[in-house]
Amino acid sequence: MRISGLLGAGLGALVTMSVALADQGHSHGGASEPLRPAGFDYDPPIPGSYRLPPLGMAADGIALDETGAERRLHDLMKQDVTVLSFIYTRCGDLCPLGTLLMRDLHEATAGDPDLAAGLRLITMSFDPDYDTPEVMAREAQALRGDRGADWVFLTARDKRELAEILSAYDQRVLAKADPDSPGGPLAHQLRVYLIDRELRVRNIYSLDFLDPRLVMADIRTLKLEEAGTSCGASDCHDDFAEMGVGPHMGQGVGGPVEREDPVDRQAQAAGRYGVR
Repeated sequence: MRISGLLGAGLGALVTMSVALADQGHSHGGASEPLRPAGFDYDPPIPGSYRLPPLGMAADGIALDETGAERRLHDLMKQDVTVLSFIYTRCGDLCPLGTLLMRDLHEATAGDPDLAAGLRLITMSFDPDYDTPEVMAREAQALRGDRGADWVFLTARDKRELAEILSAYDQRVLAKADPDSPGGPLAHQLRVYLIDRELRVRNIYSLDFLDPRLVMADIRTLKLEEAGTSCGASDCHDDFAEMGVGPHMGQGVGGPVEREDPVDRQAQAAGRYGVR
């Protein structure tokens, strides 16, 4: 699979490793569960054996898709379980990690039409000046396969509307002092959101939790919940109990303390958030 600007400078080794793993465990034409990523030394929970309490409502907003058509976020989300990731294509540090997660999910659903039919992946840029619909169309062409969950690539019409969306999702972005930084001109957190059909955020995955096996288990848990076959209030349990963490691996109460994002430390030191 051709990798474009999203998987840019400074991440060649990571991409090479990912492609090698894809050749071993991901077939574009066959079903496969995501492989265990390096650094995630645990087994994910059994889907349906735990609950994902709602964390709040997913925000709406107007965006442009890769064809330039206006799309409302809620319209894209309300028919399917949604995984939403914010990135920008000039990013050379964190964004490619989120994009690799989305690609793993897309490929893992290629051999499971039922799961793919009820799942939507949304990659949205927070760099509308550069990431035009044409740029996002090239990213889609480079990353999206013929089969698997629907994967939509979005950008914003303007920075004002984008700022409202980012604020609602607590996605912080700022301009770096050096616009020619090898990692890209914007500093930001990396956050990926799991959203159910009722537009409720059910998990948030940060830098330490970008494990496609975990996200897939959470997706299947929501699908079982929709079908009424997940655990009841009295028999739900936490498969991570022996690790001393809760079912919300990303942002849940009782989970491990995630390491502080170095880009976020830069943002806090600057004392300003929002698109610049």
